[in-house]
Amino acid sequence: MGVEFTVVSIGALSANPFWSERQGVRTPHATTTLVRDGERLIIVDPSLPDVVLEARLFERTGLKLGSITDVFCTTLRPTHRRGIEAFGNARWTCDEAELLAYRQHLEMMNESADRLDGEVESAMTADLKILERFAPAPEKFTPAVHLYPLHGASVGSAGLLLSGPIRTTIVAGDAAMTADHVLAGRIWSGAADTEAAMENLTDLVEIADVIVCGHDNYMLSPTYWMK
Repeated sequence: MGVEFTVVSIGALSANPFWSERQGVRTPHATTTLVRDGERLIIVDPSLPDVVLEARLFERTGLKLGSITDVFCTTLRPTHRRGIEAFGNARWTCDEAELLAYRQHLEMMNESADRLDGEVESAMTADLKILERFAPAPEKFTPAVHLYPLHGASVGSAGLLLSGPIRTTIVAGDAAMTADHVLAGRIWSGAADTEAAMENLTDLVEIADVIVCGHDNYMLSPTYWMK
């Protein structure tokens, strides 16, 4: 059996601009996806709280938390890794550029720690502890699962390209926020580099047959029927 993916949990935006929402009206969470290739079981963006994620994983895949071999985060934004500590036996990875940028961000915050309130300082300490567990993602997790840089949404945001026998799937993270964003050719309004984000959205639409959005279900690429 070739590489497969299962959407464990469909993400949501705090405010969806396509629904005329200008302020946050719900708790945001990223789409969590299981990528399976042989014995390699990769969770992408463990966004739900650990107890909820444990139940959802079993409901959607029949797997227990301890079965997961890898966790890959498309970005280190906290929303995308809310439940990561549930996967203590797995290897945690993200794009190297994201890892370096986030570490630099925390170091800069640490330098001004005397000006931080207690809550922010505690969050920063927790982030530093989590960061120690991360390693740069390999270019290939398996022969069919490739790291796919999508810098722009964040400094080092990246997805996974799944090279199947019939279709190419990209688990895109915030490079493709929702199906509406993709169809409208629209990037996330909070992108770190809007030009790079737009270029990468164009590229992934051309390359992928199936796109797993960062805060929505998966979809066929708009160019799928043209291929």
